Amino acid sequence: MRRAELLMALVLALLSVYLMWKSWELPIGWIPDEGPGGGAFPFWLSVGMLGSCIWIVVRWVLRSSPLSHSKAPYMTGDVAVTFAAVAGSLTVMLGAIHFIGMYFSIPLFLMFYLRLMGRHGWLSSLCIALVTPVVTFFFFEVALRITLPKGWTEPLFYPLYDWFF
Repeated sequence: MRRAELLMALVLALLSVYLMWKSWELPIGWIPDEGPGGGAFPFWLSVGMLGSCIWIVVRWVLRSSPLSHSKAPYMTGDVAVTFAAVAGSLTVMLGAIHFIGMYFSIPLFLMFYLRLMGRHGWLSSLCIALVTPVVTFFFFEVALRITLPKGWTEPLFYPLYDWFF
């Protein structure tokens, strides 16, 4: 656990620096009469992530976190099986986006994850799996006007486009 904590902090710190560098390609400051530049949000999130990584490394060096004392293995057999199931289902979901789009692949993944992996009840699993794509649709498509992939299901959204736009 001790090595895994340090390794993940360093990997995430490198990712933070990369994201800051890529965000810098867009304006990161305030643009008069427009608001924050296109790179502001990702840049400052990456700064926060880098700060958190530095704090994790400092706590690791000082041995002030519980994980910095741990001699336990990072991943046991049971955890590896769970990780493989989640990684596999996420891979299937990402592949399904090409065919059935975001708004149908997300609820299928959530039903699998909540009901089978998390052993939540049918009602709560169904509610979350059905509400999440609706909220996602209104946030991205209607509020932000960002189109998400719909795959073969795109014709189903034409009436919604007519209604909102």
